[in-house]
Amino acid sequence: MFNAHKIRDMFPIYRLYPDLAYLDNSATSLKPQVVLDKMNEYYTRYGVNIHRGVYHLSHKATEEYDQARQTVANFINCDFSELVFTRNASNALNMVALMYGERNIKAGDVIITSELEHHSSFLPWLKLSKRKGAELRFVPLNHDGRITVENFKKIMDDKVKVVALTYISNVLGYVTPIKEIIALAHQHGAIVIVDAAQAAPHMKIDVRDLDCDFLAFSAHKMLGPTGIGALYGKKRLLEDLDPLEYGGDMNNSVSKDEITFKDTPFRFETGTPPIAEALGFARAVELVNAIGLKEIARHGQMLHKRALELLAGIPGLIIYNPGADIPIISFNIEGIHPHDAATFFDENNICLRAGHHCAQLVSKWLECAGTLRASFYIYNDYHDVEKFAMTVKEAVSFFKKMTGDVK
Repeated sequence: MFNAHKIRDMFPIYRLYPDLAYLDNSATSLKPQVVLDKMNEYYTRYGVNIHRGVYHLSHKATEEYDQARQTVANFINCDFSELVFTRNASNALNMVALMYGERNIKAGDVIITSELEHHSSFLPWLKLSKRKGAELRFVPLNHDGRITVENFKKIMDDKVKVVALTYISNVLGYVTPIKEIIALAHQHGAIVIVDAAQAAPHMKIDVRDLDCDFLAFSAHKMLGPTGIGALYGKKRLLEDLDPLEYGGDMNNSVSKDEITFKDTPFRFETGTPPIAEALGFARAVELVNAIGLKEIARHGQMLHKRALELLAGIPGLIIYNPGADIPIISFNIEGIHPHDAATFFDENNICLRAGHHCAQLVSKWLECAGTLRASFYIYNDYHDVEKFAMTVKEAVSFFKKMTGDVK
């Protein structure tokens, strides 16, 4: 059985802050002791470089690093050679635009994206479209703010070469019908790049089943360390790309006028990689698998449902996404800037995110200056939900008095 209290004991931050209600999980998750222990094991027992050394410790580090890649690859059902370690999901998405887009997009081509995108899924293609003279098209959102297959069909044609979409919005928490969209895009000869940063912590991702061409996600949103993410690419596509960066450990041979690259994924990982972070990433994946993504999703749905019940009917409270598919609540207190409101929650040891959430197009679509965002994960419980809901009520009352809107 899922037990949030036992899970919470895995996270050392709660020993320092036992009253903490951490509801900023869509920005980054907390880190469990097993992840920290694995990273410390590397640094204390075999903290040397990989691939180059012929001595025992280097062999041990290389073995651990390669196994970490295999663990993360298995998590999304891809081959070892198709999983590139990156700095984060943003880095991975930029790599695709700069490596694939620069080579394959030309004037008059069309790139499809949406107003739900995190900036890292949108801005690289905006910049590329301006450089190349390509057209950027946006999938019309329905009245709730969702991407639908029907609306995607309206803008899809043979001019489209790239589709770059989020799997789950980091503001509204809506799941994109990405598998159906990928099938339609492929019928027209377009490739699809999926931003799965918000999806990976909450749902099973199978890149073979989706048939996506590229997919990116980060370790730090799913219990792993910062500073490392993953880029999946179909092997035939990766093999056709030149690296963005050049240096050590990515080449087979170098002469005065020629270079040959290693096979994927190594050609895309020059220099000393984030070894400890890769091991921590793999350990986080193992923990997520042990708890079970279905159980994680069920727990999140229960917390989300309870939170909406407690928030229902509060005058002056605007909730933008009551139908979210993952436990994200984006909201505002009427007439109050989200940054001002967020400080009230902090005084009650509640961590929320406030602002545009690196997705300004969503705020523009919602016609607001930004939102407050509460997002739940495995260590949150009903006490966190109740504390959050109580503080929302107190905040609404406080700001009404501050603005003179007292009834």
